[in-house]
Order: sequence, then structure tokens, then C-alpha cells
Amino acid sequence: MLSAAIQILAFALALLGVLGATVATLLPNWKVSINVWSSVMTPISQMQGLWMDCVWYSSGVFSCTMKNSVLSLPAYLQTTRAAMVLSCMVASFGLCLASLGLKCTRWGGSHRAKGHTAIAAGGCFVLASFLCLVPASWFTNEVITAFLTTDLPDSSKYQPGGALCVTFISAGFLLAGGVIFCLSCPGKRTRRPDNTSSADPDRFVLYQDEQRRRGLQTERERTKKWQNKTVQLQMDEVKQEKALQEKPKQQQEQRLYSSPSKLPPKDIKDSYSLQEYV
Repeated sequence: MLSAAIQILAFALALLGVLGATVATLLPNWKVSINVWSSVMTPISQMQGLWMDCVWYSSGVFSCTMKNSVLSLPAYLQTTRAAMVLSCMVASFGLCLASLGLKCTRWGGSHRAKGHTAIAAGGCFVLASFLCLVPASWFTNEVITAFLTTDLPDSSKYQPGGALCVTFISAGFLLAGGVIFCLSCPGKRTRRPDNTSSADPDRFVLYQDEQRRRGLQTERERTKKWQNKTVQLQMDEVKQEKALQEKPKQQQEQRLYSSPSKLPPKDIKDSYSLQEYV
């Protein structure tokens, strides 16, 4: 599974893509006229969007009219409308899933559940990206084709506007974030013991922690026992050395007291006194 920093980067890219797609859907400059007139009350620029047509006059006045009739619009414009709205909705739902699938958040369940949620969020972002790219490409193709094939004067011709650029950039952000989230596949599951439940990965992690703690405790007990044994052996060796040092002294004393000529002076005097008395 990817690291938390990379997931946060993907979430930021997806958030920028959602904001860009929403702004591009509302902008009126999907196609812009190329005429530039110099009169005071003549329009400098004419813009057409998905929801409104705007005119910017040389005097600084900016006026817009809403496109109320849906049936009178061409097919590519109706399709672009529906696709952009659907793209914003799918991308917003992907943001909700991505917030649950981030590793840095506490909600969303276990690590494996977070991985599946992140993959679902990545799929939503990729789908939203294609829902932006396809209608924007179709709209651009219609504008360029009408510009090149029609014999209208330049004042009635249109070229792609800034909203299309924002749409393509937002689609790229959504695609990048979705691909990164799709790579958040959880790792392979290790083999678990029979007494652990296969439906609860957190329990298996706790079981591994307990096994490690028990292993550390047994190692500590073994080291303590070994240290006690070494200390006891050292004490026994010291006692044996003292016993060996004291043994020759005891043997000498026994030899001295065993010979009659080498008795203590007090004992000799007592024997003489007894002989005189007899």
C-alpha cells in the first residue's frame, strides 16, 4: 500500500481537479469570437458557454443571457452539459471515498478496508476525468470544424476559449489522482494461525504483537537464568579455591598435634606433675 504522503498528494490533485471542473462548467467562455471592433457601442468579444452567452462591449459593459431552451441547443452542447455535471458529481463522491481511504485518518475501518476504499475512490476520479475529457474534446472538435468549414465572416467565427483549457487541466489532475489511488492495493495477506479469524486483520496484528512480546519475555528470562547460573558457578569456584587454600593449614595442624614430641608445653607440664605425684 502507498505511503500516507503520496495519498495526501493524490487527494490534493483530485481536489484541484474537482474545483477546476466545477469552475469550468460555470464559465461562459467555452468558445470566444475572434473579432475586435473599435466602435464605442460595438462588442469587443462574444463568448458562449454551456449555460449562458455573454457579450463584452468596448465601453466596459458586460452582459449575459441564459440559455433557457434545452431542445434548441445542438447535441454536442447538451451532451457536454450532462457529462460535466455528472463528472462533478462523481468526482465529489470520489473525494468522500478518498477521505475514508487515507491512511492518515482514523475512520474507514482496517488497513485492508481502507485499501479497497482508496481503489474505489481512484476509480471514481478516473471516470470523472474521462467524463471531462470526452465532451471537452467533442466540443473543441465542433468549434474548430465550424471555424474551418464555414464561409462566415470573421466576426461570426469562434475559437476555443479558456474554459476548455481549464477543463483539460482539471481532467489531467483527476486522472493523476485516480491513478495514484488505484495503486493503493493492499499487500498480500500472510498465513494466519488456525485460531485467528480470517475476517479480522486487526486481530491477526494483535496476535503477532502478543507473540513478539512473549518471545521477548522468554528471552529475558533465559538471560536472567544464565546470569544467575554464571554467578553461582563463580561463587562455587571461589569457595573451592578458599577450601583448597585452607586445607594445607588444617593438615599441618593435625600433624603437629598427632606427634607426642610436639605437644603443647602445657600438656607436657601436666604429665610431669602427675609422675611426681605418683
